[in-house]
Amino acid sequence: MVLVVDVGNSRVKAAVFEGGVLVEAFAFDRNEAVSFVEALRKNYPRIRTLVHAGVAPMDFTPFVNRFPNLEMAAIGREGRFPFVNRYQTPETLGLDRMVLASGAVLAFPKKNRLVIDAGTCITFEVVTADDEYLGGAIAPGIRMRYKAMNEFTAALPLLEPAWPEDRLTGGATASSMHVGAAVGAVREVASYIEEYEKKHDNFIIILTGGDTDFLAKRLKNTIFANPNFLLEGLYATYQYTLND
Repeated sequence: MVLVVDVGNSRVKAAVFEGGVLVEAFAFDRNEAVSFVEALRKNYPRIRTLVHAGVAPMDFTPFVNRFPNLEMAAIGREGRFPFVNRYQTPETLGLDRMVLASGAVLAFPKKNRLVIDAGTCITFEVVTADDEYLGGAIAPGIRMRYKAMNEFTAALPLLEPAWPEDRLTGGATASSMHVGAAVGAVREVASYIEEYEKKHDNFIIILTGGDTDFLAKRLKNTIFANPNFLLEGLYATYQYTLND
């Protein structure tokens, strides 16, 4: 069994794989790592490999101490990836974005790919059918928009994302914020997809991240929605490196 761990800006995500199949996925805060490891040891004692990557550091000592003969495998920026990196500043490209691009190449060969990760930020990754990573876009995530309005104003409340009945005109402060943040984010993603479709054929759109369901329900485009695509991409990248 293989455990993959992605250390994100806000939370830690993990998944157990067996025979190439995702058995169970998890998400937890950093301070919950020890209890998470204890539950893993109880339910999946046969974990022998831990594959990890992330945009933030993490102490993996609890994993090493509780799983005998655990093999550690780090996916780093300098590792082997199945695409040519055409990013103009490759040293600034986030590892999470690289893993998403890698997963798209390995899962959908010979297609133009647009990967949209709706998490803390909404990121867009463009990978051609010739396996060239071109870049994309980074925008505030849905919850970040609500949080920014609350923190940078004197009177606006902190709201949970919601879909208003009137998607054009908010009749009160809360509904106006929902139109601006939630509806605005969906329209932004839809507009990006529309522009992408004008330039590319033979393409696939992959939607992932914590707000996958929220966006997928409201986008008209045909997309492949998978909240765990980053974890699957991390596992696929690890398997790819074994064949180096």
